Amino acid sequence: MASLQDIRQRIKSVKSTKQITSAMNMVATSRLRHAKEAASANRPYAEKVMEVVKEIAANAGADFSHPLLETHKEGKKLILLVTADKGLAGAYSGNACKAAEAIVESKDDTELVVVGRKGVAHFKNRGYKIAESYIGISERPSFENARNIADDIVERFKSGQYREVQMVYTKFISAINCEPQSVQLLPFQSEAGENTGVHAEYIYEPDAATVLGFLLPQYLYTTVYAALLQSAASELSSRMNAMSNATDNAEELMSKLDLYYNKVRQAGITNEITEIVGGAEALK
Repeated sequence: MASLQDIRQRIKSVKSTKQITSAMNMVATSRLRHAKEAASANRPYAEKVMEVVKEIAANAGADFSHPLLETHKEGKKLILLVTADKGLAGAYSGNACKAAEAIVESKDDTELVVVGRKGVAHFKNRGYKIAESYIGISERPSFENARNIADDIVERFKSGQYREVQMVYTKFISAINCEPQSVQLLPFQSEAGENTGVHAEYIYEPDAATVLGFLLPQYLYTTVYAALLQSAASELSSRMNAMSNATDNAEELMSKLDLYYNKVRQAGITNEITEIVGGAEALK
């Protein structure tokens, strides 16, 4: 049976842990509000840009060509993966890494561009080729970060060394729910109006092909930036939930330790009383 001193030390340790997890929960909750607002504000714009670009691509004509539309038969697959820089966020980074592994055809045929230390560590330990990594931007991404990532991916795709580029990020659904998503970035594919044959009417100046050539890089910037914002909100919500659960578990453990401490103390008192009574009886 553990001594009272050991139990008191354990209670003190759990109490310190609870204070840390509680503080981290409050910090994550505070940051989540700003991240959620940024992701929510950006979502309508990102969706509209995607819709407009796909409509223009559908109207640009079959003769239109652009480096981002070219299909490469040779080359590797490139995966842009968004994970966290820090841990203590539950299964957030692990789920994103699993989603990326699910679309890997083979280690020799796939390279990765990874945002976040957790993703870098995960795939380096498993022998994958990481073409580029971006550290320190997972919680507070900026549009400039998205532009740099997208420009790097475009240059790699234009070089012909990659046949396709896919992105894996975590979509923020609610404060308690987020799920990994995978989308194809390159080559760009238009899906607008394919099922119905109906297209939106736009007036182009000078023409649809020129407008589309300008909008395609902007579309990539917007798509990557939206994914970074969604992932940031998902990371903070996952950390908030993980720290909230850890705080609740610490409280429950402290209650059990307090009860155990009282039982041990009562057992010691009872044992001492028994010894005193036994000694008194022996003296009679």
